[in-house]
Amino acid sequence: MFRIFLTLLFLLPTFATAEEVVLGLSKDNVAITTSFDGSEILIFGAVKREAPIDQSSPLEVVITVAGPSEPVIVRRKENVFGIWVNTDAVEVDAAPSFYAVATTGPIDQVLSNTEDLRQKITIDNAIRSVGAPANITDAESFTDAVIRIKQSQGLYQTLEGQVALDQQTLFRTSIDMPADLTEGDYSTRIFLTRHGQIVGDYETSIAVQKVGLERFLFNMSREQPVWYGLMSLAIAIAAGWGASAVFRIFRAG
Repeated sequence: MFRIFLTLLFLLPTFATAEEVVLGLSKDNVAITTSFDGSEILIFGAVKREAPIDQSSPLEVVITVAGPSEPVIVRRKENVFGIWVNTDAVEVDAAPSFYAVATTGPIDQVLSNTEDLRQKITIDNAIRSVGAPANITDAESFTDAVIRIKQSQGLYQTLEGQVALDQQTLFRTSIDMPADLTEGDYSTRIFLTRHGQIVGDYETSIAVQKVGLERFLFNMSREQPVWYGLMSLAIAIAAGWGASAVFRIFRAG
């Protein structure tokens, strides 16, 4: 398990605001190798202020990490004469390959619906599904299916109350990223809220990329599919022959 520390550095902004967060990364990339089994991202920091702490309402923190978005085709199966067949299909225009949202408390208390819709923070709003075939009357159920499947795979996470906030200044959280990550830039956003309204935010990204043998095999599968297929076949034959030889030796002994 790899561990990535995201250290938050706070600088004096050019334009003074009451509360502001500036994010700096001590490590801004994740290397996917053949032994890669996931990563834990640690995010921690503090709030830089140019005025005394506002005591009228508590400060809340919302943190999101989103992988590259891609279209997803969702098919519905139905039992027709004892056989399960695909009956309907809807293409979800853009669904993050990975998405985690962590908060200091229940989302409906730390973030208003208006801000959620505007910034697309919760998982439901992070997925974009513009249209569906005219014969589909329950398009939302297909989006729900994407969320349900991704959650079961650990690729979608809602971590309510998992951001620790001390004295309305220091905060920290950790987010587990599974082994089957999609390569690309992972957007990391931090929002400061009061009364459900965003009072400060910052965004950066983490690069996730394959390296070593994993990168070689990935490039070959895309650029030279014929050779990749032949190599895979040769490896499968060699593995089968090796297993058979070992079995014969043990049987003879």
